[in-house]
Amino acid sequence: MILYAMKNLFKVGDQKTYLKKVNPADMAAFHGQVVHKVCSTFALARDFEWTSRLFFIEMKEADEEGVGTHLSIDHFGPAFVGEEIIFTATVEEINGMNLTCRIEATTSGRLVAKGRTAQKMIKKQKLREIFSNREDRSA
Repeated sequence: MILYAMKNLFKVGDQKTYLKKVNPADMAAFHGQVVHKVCSTFALARDFEWTSRLFFIEMKEADEEGVGTHLSIDHFGPAFVGEEIIFTATVEEINGMNLTCRIEATTSGRLVAKGRTAQKMIKKQKLREIFSNREDRSA
């Protein structure tokens, strides 16, 4: 039997912030072809997940790991290479081993994007079993 013990350190409304300078690797590109020299929706989504993960880094026990279960993003405006984006994650709900955050990204006082992330805390042993079973089937 796997028991979960995630630390409940946070409450609804708590926030984490992540600052990220846009670099050329963040530009909107497909198959090596740059489409726009601004931060891509894909890069924003990656950093949305990272910002909400900052909660789980403090909440997880040594034998636990967070996995993403939901991501939504609305991209409103550009963030140019060299600009710093401020990502702010706000706890919207903590339900058992699940965490949902509202995320907002701004630069130079402009709204770049907003959305939501959800993560679930899982025992590392359970993840190993899931991944091992998958690897066995694909061999």
